[in-house]
Amino acid sequence: MSPITLILIAMGLALAGWLAGRAKAWSFQSADPARRPVSRPIYHAWYVALWVILPVLGFVALWAVIAPQLVLQSVLASSAASALPASGFERDAFLGEARAVALGLAPGVFNDEAEPLVAPFRAAIAHYNTIGIIITVLIAIAGGALAFLRLRPEFSARTRVERTVMMILLVASLVAILTTLGIFVSLVFETVRFFRIVSPADFLFGTVWGPDTMASPDRVDPSRYGAVPLFWGTIFIGAIIAMIVAIPLGLMSAIYLTQYADPRLRAWVKPLLEILAGVPTVVYGYFAALTLAPLIRDAAVAVGIANASTESALAAGIVMGVMIIPFVSSMADDSMAAVPSAMRDGSLAMGATKSETIRRVLFPAALPGIIAGIMLAVSRAIGETMIVVMAASPAANLTLNPLEPMSTVTVQIVKLLTGEQSTDHPATLSAFALGFVLFMVTLALNFIALRVVKRFREAYE
Repeated sequence: MSPITLILIAMGLALAGWLAGRAKAWSFQSADPARRPVSRPIYHAWYVALWVILPVLGFVALWAVIAPQLVLQSVLASSAASALPASGFERDAFLGEARAVALGLAPGVFNDEAEPLVAPFRAAIAHYNTIGIIITVLIAIAGGALAFLRLRPEFSARTRVERTVMMILLVASLVAILTTLGIFVSLVFETVRFFRIVSPADFLFGTVWGPDTMASPDRVDPSRYGAVPLFWGTIFIGAIIAMIVAIPLGLMSAIYLTQYADPRLRAWVKPLLEILAGVPTVVYGYFAALTLAPLIRDAAVAVGIANASTESALAAGIVMGVMIIPFVSSMADDSMAAVPSAMRDGSLAMGATKSETIRRVLFPAALPGIIAGIMLAVSRAIGETMIVVMAASPAANLTLNPLEPMSTVTVQIVKLLTGEQSTDHPATLSAFALGFVLFMVTLALNFIALRVVKRFREAYE
């Protein structure tokens, strides 16, 4: 049974507890109108409902881990499992097929040896589903009854409910922190394993990238794991070409919309501009690969560049720059709008033109926010994968020519982790090292951007 089913059962019981708690709280006033309850009936209702739903959620999370193991142990203890092969891989394959058929995820088994296991799986799943429902109902009733019996006119249900909600919000806020910490720890662990095989100096300063995924792990050539071409490709496409496109267009659009555009035109143009941020990156990739890249190649051939390729850093960088225009434009727009109007009015009152006011007053005052938006846009660009995969190239190339193929860190991570090599192979481990470097760079850019935004807000609050 899906955990969603148990949660729905708990929500139904929580609703019943909510109604019962509110009814009892209203009875306090009808019994003695002169004696006013400490908390409103709504808080008594939510107190009972929380005591129903929260213990059940904890049980469901635990049961989702325990129940599959109990089902598996029950099947392995049956007589049908005695004919299973001793090999762990074959046995797991048969058990997986039988489980899929028992759950209705597959019409039938591929191997005949898995057919006798279907009936034990169905019986075990039905048995433990029943147990799960019974335990869920018992926990919900016990929690609701305990909370219901504690309701009194002098009971401070509001304080208890608010503290519980505060704890829930605290846990929710910690999820992002703990997730980031888990990603960081996993990357560090795998990166350390990689650096035991390839030295950090060879990896960070080597100029040749060509891991041999078919080579034996015992015969690793560290000179083939130089990541400088990947770092350069990431910076060249995401932080140079893309920014050359995004910064001027983003800033000019922000200046026009905030200072020159009619309010009715701004109400239409600004949402249309921000739609660019919601377009899937695969659409940008198709546009870059099928439209822009051939145009760039034909234009290069027309001016006498014979070796121009349809896979170029220029095509990927231009489309990536268009994609991140809303990041730059929105931050610049908000930053200039946050500048006190007294500064602009004072400049105009002193005889400055509107263009002079923008250049010498608004733009310098909004510069911290603009820089923060640019940094956030750079961190978004260097983490982009699909556009580079479709428009640039998976081949690492250390060059200054934007018309040549070039690869980035994210493209190589995808390439290395989608193969069939072992997880202990140096080529696979190098993907985690690349991810660790990219994670640290992106984290540093985001941290700097947030610090700049904080200083900007403190200046005008």
